[in-house]
Amino acid sequence: MLATDTTDAAADGCALVLMGGGARTAYQAGVLKALAAMLGTREQKAASHFPFRWLFGTSAGALNAAYLGSHAGLGLAALPQLADFWRGLRSEQVYRLDAPGWVHANRLVAGWTLARQVRRHRALLDTLPLVDTLHRAIDLKALEQALEQHHIDVLGVSASSYTSGEHWIFCQTRSDSPVQPWHRPGRRADFQPITIEHLMASSAIPFLFPAVPLWVDGHKEHFGDGSMRQLSPLSPAIHFGARRVLVIGVGQPQRSGMAARVSDEPTAGTIAGHAMASVFHDTLQSDVEQTQRVSQTLARLPPHLAAALPYRPIEVLALQPSFSLDELAHKYIGALPRPTRNTLVGLGALDTGRAAAGSAASLASYLLFEPDFVSALMELGEGDAKRRQDELMRFMAPSPSHKSGLAVP
Repeated sequence: MLATDTTDAAADGCALVLMGGGARTAYQAGVLKALAAMLGTREQKAASHFPFRWLFGTSAGALNAAYLGSHAGLGLAALPQLADFWRGLRSEQVYRLDAPGWVHANRLVAGWTLARQVRRHRALLDTLPLVDTLHRAIDLKALEQALEQHHIDVLGVSASSYTSGEHWIFCQTRSDSPVQPWHRPGRRADFQPITIEHLMASSAIPFLFPAVPLWVDGHKEHFGDGSMRQLSPLSPAIHFGARRVLVIGVGQPQRSGMAARVSDEPTAGTIAGHAMASVFHDTLQSDVEQTQRVSQTLARLPPHLAAALPYRPIEVLALQPSFSLDELAHKYIGALPRPTRNTLVGLGALDTGRAAAGSAASLASYLLFEPDFVSALMELGEGDAKRRQDELMRFMAPSPSHKSGLAVP
């Protein structure tokens, strides 16, 4: 189904969509830091307007979106502050795993350790540290003020219901918003204040992080990572009338030299890495391709007929890492917290030997909330943004001729 604008002003606004991927999403902070530098000098940032009207996030991308929304009153300065937040982050502020130091020497003990974790926390890892971190980093009152003062129009957070199987987008906006909740097959939207629980639900990586209960339609459902069953990541931005959408994903090029040999039997790490890649499978490209197909169809119509249709063009600019994040993470596996590293090694899920190194790195890349890896990710993000500086600057200051798609939620 095609959608139309909600306001004429939508053509002047820009939506930011941040995809998920655990620790990998530090890449987004690097991109946005570079974008802030492009849009103004450091002295000018405090007086500059916040550059995005609509914020949407999935998984750890939702944490980034909520952080930006709660700091939107600072204007452009909110973007480099997100990088500062990531620079000070540690894995111990996100999760913990209680395990004896010698657990890696015994696979049975490693299994017993994880079984105990699951009984206690309904997942392999305890995410209570992340709750504390988010309470300190994200000011929900400031988010509400940013909305009321028109710094932003909406914050949307994606999550997947284990109870119903539907994909939800939870939106906080002003009471006078003309947009109404919507329901499409397998996906729907609900308007309610975003809480830390919504952020925890959106970022609840299956098996690793526990499910989170949320109230919807007057009853409780349990939710997990918003990357699951996310079929149309552009849809929420388009529903709100965005005509320009900047999307920052954490997908990656095929990891050459890191994959296992065809003849090798998959290890636990190979399977775990593949499972994580499946959860965070980036559907952005297919969404963009669908938009392009509709655009090409309308381009073949006579101009007077195309002008009479109630469809509105949008421009989508998508940024993805130019270098394999698995290969990058491989350099920093040793920085994982020792209890986590030892337990995963004990289970064979973090086998860095033989041909399993790539899969071990893939699994580790979602959990490596450590300074060296985070810095490398942000440096990659900054570099990718700078290489596309001309394109980004044209996108952030659009002209009527900048149209490359149609609103297709």
